[in-house]
Amino acid sequence: MKILVIGGAGFIASNVADAYIESGHEVAIVDNLATGKRENLNPAATFHEVDIRQADALSEVFAAERPDVVNHHAAQMDVRKSVTDPVYDAQVNILGSLNVIECSKQYGIKKIIYISTGGAVFGEPSRCPVPEDDPIDPLCPYGITKHTVEHYLSAYWKNDGLRYTVLRYPNVYGPRQDPHGEAGVVAIFSEQMIRGTQPNIFGDGTKTRDYVFVGDVVRANLLALEHGD
Repeated sequence: MKILVIGGAGFIASNVADAYIESGHEVAIVDNLATGKRENLNPAATFHEVDIRQADALSEVFAAERPDVVNHHAAQMDVRKSVTDPVYDAQVNILGSLNVIECSKQYGIKKIIYISTGGAVFGEPSRCPVPEDDPIDPLCPYGITKHTVEHYLSAYWKNDGLRYTVLRYPNVYGPRQDPHGEAGVVAIFSEQMIRGTQPNIFGDGTKTRDYVFVGDVVRANLLALEHGD
């Protein structure tokens, strides 16, 4: 199977791309390297440095690669940036994703695996742990844009038969996580402890978060190739 991993130079998607290759699949990667890193790229994958907002360039990639499945990880994922610049957030997460979906429709893709977000789409949870049928009530533009694409995928399934699976990640940690970004507290605290620096915990220490190891997320992406339509 040929899989196009969009955002495949990033922390999570690069691990997913590696697993697809190890499982015998052919992989091509699209990434604009805004936050992704070249060193994360698997040498067995074909790489295209393209921004998903560039519809024509993205279409050229689809025409050249003719993938069977699209794994869509690319996103503007900084919650704080989504608040200060919601237009940019929407341009990447909604319009960019629509380019991906339109190309998938045009080139007869069998399935899209779309990466949404867990905490940001639900907002303040009414109960914990949060079930999948909990009310959707995002508090930030990032949560709004990620959830909006879920609705587009549903519409394309109903109108065009485009199969899809949505994975709503919690906080992912593991190899290749960037300790210098906005998120990634496990990597941030780990680096601080290695340096002998006291980690800073904001608030009174009673806040809770849901964490998942990147290897478990990778397994979900492998299973989603054949399940979870």
